Amino acid sequence: MDYKSSLIQDGNPLENLEKQLICPICLEMFTKPVVILPCQHNLCRKCANDIFQAANPYWTNRSGSMSMSGGRFRCPSCRHEVIMDRHGVYGLQRNLLVENIIDIYKQECSSRPLQKGSHPMCKEHEDEKINIYCLTCEMPTCSMCKVFGAHQACEVAPLQSVFQGQKTELSNCISMLVAGNDRVQTIITQLEDSSRMTKENSHQVKEELSQKFDVLYAILDEKKSELLQRITREQEEKLSFIEALIQQYREQLDKSTKLVETAIQSLDEPGGAIFLLSAKQLIKSIVEASKGCQLGKTEQGFEDMNYFTLDLEHIADTLRAIDFGTDEEEEEFIEEDQEEEETTEGKEEGH
Repeated sequence: MDYKSSLIQDGNPLENLEKQLICPICLEMFTKPVVILPCQHNLCRKCANDIFQAANPYWTNRSGSMSMSGGRFRCPSCRHEVIMDRHGVYGLQRNLLVENIIDIYKQECSSRPLQKGSHPMCKEHEDEKINIYCLTCEMPTCSMCKVFGAHQACEVAPLQSVFQGQKTELSNCISMLVAGNDRVQTIITQLEDSSRMTKENSHQVKEELSQKFDVLYAILDEKKSELLQRITREQEEKLSFIEALIQQYREQLDKSTKLVETAIQSLDEPGGAIFLLSAKQLIKSIVEASKGCQLGKTEQGFEDMNYFTLDLEHIADTLRAIDFGTDEEEEEFIEEDQEEEETTEGKEEGH
């Protein structure tokens, strides 16, 4: 508490000092004993105990036997959380400096004459101080108003008794509000924790889902590579067979072409004896060459690859049906698959 900086300001030093000695709970000058919180703010011990009891309703005071552990409450000035041990507010250190300043302040005030205008005066009777409280109209007034004025028929009470009652009521309201604020802060903390846990859990299930889909992608890629390799092997076998046939037919074509050329040359031979010497063998070679045309051929539909067609519609439907489900739903799904497999096996054995 910075008293010096407040006292050197313009104005009455005592008034400035009094502002620094006001308890933020009861709004009155600190009542001894005064306790200092870890955040360096001060409270009347009674006020500190009131808000501590409001924030910890199951904690008993020094005369009880229930408290085996401490509690907590928030400073009404800065909202810093104050953690108490099993002694409660009685474990807080007293601020003897503030208590001494209060004693000095009260001595100084009592030694000074009452200044004019320090007490509010009645508007109807300017020379009368406001010294009673009208319970009927719920407003402070003066004795003259009760005897001769507008409050003759009203019920009144001493100003000090009403003053103390309303200050006590206001202090209780402040304690309730502070306790309510502590509960709200607790709820906010819980919600913040819930928000953090929601983010962490969402990140975790996203990672797990991504890993599961990565496994599916890997299985599909592996199966795709396997099937493509089978198609490639079949393609290579067929192409090798076709190329071998093409080579055989080319060789046969070359032989036939050369034989045709030889036969044409023989036809051009003018001498009959020379022609006859080679004609019989040439005719025999042509007949054999004609028989050699009966080489291997590809069957009809040899080039088709339709038997490698896949029907993946049912698998695509299964993939589209992928969704989040409970463990019970997954167990039921597994049991249904097992029943279907057993039924299929039974039918196959029957046949």
